[in-house]
Amino acid sequence: MRAVARGLSVDVLVVGSGASGLAAALSARRAGARVALVTKGSLQSSNSAKAQGGIQAAVGADDSPELHAGDVWRSSHETADPGLVEALTSEGPAAIHWLEHHGVAFTRQNGGYRLARCGGASRSRLLQVGDRTGHAITTALRSALDVSGATALPGHPLVALRRTENGLVATCRPKSGKEAEVTAGAVVLAAGGRCFREAELRGELSTNHPGATGEVTELALALGALARDLDALQYHPTGGAWPAGVLGYSIPETTRAYGATLLNAARERFVDELAPRDVVADAILRELDEGRGVTAPDGRSAVWLDTTGIARADAELSLPYMLRRYRAAGVDPLAEPVLTRPVLHYQNGGLVIDARGQTTVEGLYACGEIAGGTHGRNRMMGNSLLECVVFGRRAGAAAAEKARS
Repeated sequence: MRAVARGLSVDVLVVGSGASGLAAALSARRAGARVALVTKGSLQSSNSAKAQGGIQAAVGADDSPELHAGDVWRSSHETADPGLVEALTSEGPAAIHWLEHHGVAFTRQNGGYRLARCGGASRSRLLQVGDRTGHAITTALRSALDVSGATALPGHPLVALRRTENGLVATCRPKSGKEAEVTAGAVVLAAGGRCFREAELRGELSTNHPGATGEVTELALALGALARDLDALQYHPTGGAWPAGVLGYSIPETTRAYGATLLNAARERFVDELAPRDVVADAILRELDEGRGVTAPDGRSAVWLDTTGIARADAELSLPYMLRRYRAAGVDPLAEPVLTRPVLHYQNGGLVIDARGQTTVEGLYACGEIAGGTHGRNRMMGNSLLECVVFGRRAGAAAAEKARS
């Protein structure tokens, strides 16, 4: 990557350095565009890097993109955009191969991918890199970006965006206070959602990194972009509720895929652990509201996630980070159940886009969590990273084409 330049003029400006932004920048560079990428904090800081569970794609012998699409549609309660769902699921296998080309080494078993079933899925189609899949993906894509010739502007939060006759002008304000402008033929917004800010406003826990505050969405709306389902925020069903060192930690959904069960204070199961996320989260909250929860040492109500039924071999291969986090806090999840409760996790809705990532504003594209429609009002686990790759690549290519026109 090249260093920052003041008064920069490029073909494509990408806002955000998570998986969708990195995919968009690489795709635009491959199309021959001059690319700059700006981000609020460091290039490493993103929700994508924190994503643990895995990435869905129909690569199993008993699976197909059509089955995957059906699961997405049902999990969204028939609120997703069918065209976006078709794009997401049909390009799933190609997205996996693209990531492997860039050095992502998915966990394998018996000569093939190690696939897990996640909530709402009719097949086992979740690929993993241990339980730090997002970290592996963003690390690999940053390495590719490093040698791509793109210009990087970390620590440059976007504070203004305006249209011109030939494209858009973005204004960034680094900590130095001296504003920097970037003129671009097209802009790709990949700045994520707002759940960290929402959790602060509500006095709740969140899995999100501190940069997830949503101001880039507000800039797009002010420019005239349309949005959908912005009120549909997702709770991760199993957030860490105790000890203090794991508060807000998103306990991977794969714990339930490998046999963990949810229990109330009476040690009774009360939900299908592999139902869609909103169903599981609502069931937990109902137990808490109706007095069947457990009180954690800090006074929060919680339920038990009985992780003692997970086979040690499965845990060590697919949940090593979770084991380290809890053992460092003084709890061994393979020896005792852990306390859990839903935590604010994901912005399901966002800017309206078409299948190429184009928003309703000419020359402005969006991909990843900032965009709406792909998941409707309820996202399945593992489809966020897939969305980042599929629509990041699509938006980057479309933005490069737009900039040349």
